[in-house]
Amino acid sequence: MYDVVVVGGGPCGATAAEDLARSGYNVALLDREGRIKPCGGAIPPRLMQDFDIGEDQLVAKVNTARMISPTGRHVDIPIENGFVGMVDRKDFDPFLRDRAEHAGATRLTGTYVRIDRDKAAKTRSVIYRDKESGQERALPTKLIIGADGANSRVARDEIPGGDKVPLVFAYHEIIKAPEKNDVYDPVRCDVIYDGAISPDFYGWVFPHGGTTSVGMGTYVQSVNLKEATAALREASGLADCETLRKEGAPIPLKPLRFWDNARDVVVAGDAAGVVAPSSGEGIYYAMICGRHAATACAATLKTGRITDLALARKLFMKEHKTVFRVLGQMQDAYYKSDSRRERFVSLCHDVDVQKLTFEAYMNKKLVKARPMAHLKIGFKNLRHLLGLVRETHV
Repeated sequence: MYDVVVVGGGPCGATAAEDLARSGYNVALLDREGRIKPCGGAIPPRLMQDFDIGEDQLVAKVNTARMISPTGRHVDIPIENGFVGMVDRKDFDPFLRDRAEHAGATRLTGTYVRIDRDKAAKTRSVIYRDKESGQERALPTKLIIGADGANSRVARDEIPGGDKVPLVFAYHEIIKAPEKNDVYDPVRCDVIYDGAISPDFYGWVFPHGGTTSVGMGTYVQSVNLKEATAALREASGLADCETLRKEGAPIPLKPLRFWDNARDVVVAGDAAGVVAPSSGEGIYYAMICGRHAATACAATLKTGRITDLALARKLFMKEHKTVFRVLGQMQDAYYKSDSRRERFVSLCHDVDVQKLTFEAYMNKKLVKARPMAHLKIGFKNLRHLLGLVRETHV
């Protein structure tokens, strides 16, 4: 009998399993393995501090972000007093799973099938299909954490509204990185706001040391992701680079209203819809979400109160709801058309925008120390949204 079975071994599930195991609980970590999520791989210093991630896990350190408009204008934003770390998910995820196992979690490889409950005995088991044998097996448990990503089967089966999460479809190609040249810099992230690449999101070129992630995302299902990425590679001078991997997956756009079933299941990470609007950042939020899910399960096991499962969402929203709301408003305002995207890049020239944006990114909270800077940005933002200045006004 496990205390908790964690379904899904990405950054969210692995973090939840490790935290619970280190707290002395009997935990099983069930993962399919062999799947690599398409991801730019950016992680802030806050993540490295909060989750004890050493620099040996980084494949690159980025010191500049370049924002590129539909007409090709760009602004380079220096990342002052720090860096953005880059990880490759093919290595980072297994590292987190191994760490959870070393902490005491039981590792299992297979595919989640369903949850069976015996009402009379008041017991439940996670049923999974073992990868090696192909047979169904049961994991008796007290609680379940669903960390099985967007389109989560656990959320679909157990959580109200879990089958109705709006999704962005992301695709990227890992290519062999070229030497530094006029268009590519191994310590710079390029973010491309161009409707020809993505009509409602963005494209990216993120360095990974000897390789580079080139990709895009969109909610519009008629867009051909591979053709859009090919166009992005051509525009970025990367068309002739060797392609090493191609990966695609859905990314949720909005946190679920409920994260638990008020009985024995709580979902977290992508399964809970936790990806930052406008940026699509997910690794940090997945890991902190996994930590909160572990806290909620530990509280429930200790007190016997099923209502404590709701702590996962409460703790997360208390710290990050405002950031998600502001980022969502920004996406709604500026990702609608190339004209708006042009204006967004114009705003990015503002030094206050640059400083406040990256301070918020690095520390994962809104910066309130400079009220005049916020007023100045708000005024410029309003002038752009009302069309009182030209698109290229900086």
